[in-house]
Amino acid sequence: MDQTRHHPKRPLGLALAVSLALSAALFIALLVMNQPLKTTSAPQGIISFQLAGTAQHAQAILASWQPDNVSLARASLWLDFAFIAAYLTLLLQLTRRLSRDRPGVRERIIAKWVRMLFIVAGTSDVIENIALLNNFNPPDNSLSMAASIFSLLKFTGLLLGLAGLIIIRAARRQPLTPAS
Repeated sequence: MDQTRHHPKRPLGLALAVSLALSAALFIALLVMNQPLKTTSAPQGIISFQLAGTAQHAQAILASWQPDNVSLARASLWLDFAFIAAYLTLLLQLTRRLSRDRPGVRERIIAKWVRMLFIVAGTSDVIENIALLNNFNPPDNSLSMAASIFSLLKFTGLLLGLAGLIIIRAARRQPLTPAS
């Protein structure tokens, strides 16, 4: 084998790997915590509470959860703050990695917008959690609506940001790992 033609694969990078592992572990923990929160009033668990929209719907969801599950929902929201930090770090690192060797102005602009979308999504997630933590006793129409709006803003920012990452990756002029 010709040594001059062999190029080692670019490593994932320790920071990116740690962010990925931490995000995955926290995501799995949140999924496990969400299982007991799924009821007929909250078929998606905590997500149903996020998207309740009205105090009446939020109250119905809270009533369907046993007192232990209300505590579990609160704990899930607190754990979500750590998950927000982890996934936001991961997505920003991934954006930097995919746009590292993109010298074009258009690619830099797309990467800037992708970073902004991820930051908006993370910030919206934090505000949503604050609204939800304040919406337990008793639920309030304005807090329920705010949580729903910020939840939708979060999901929109994440989806558009991920679409931007796909565009950045698809437009790459150089492969991540050079051909051997």
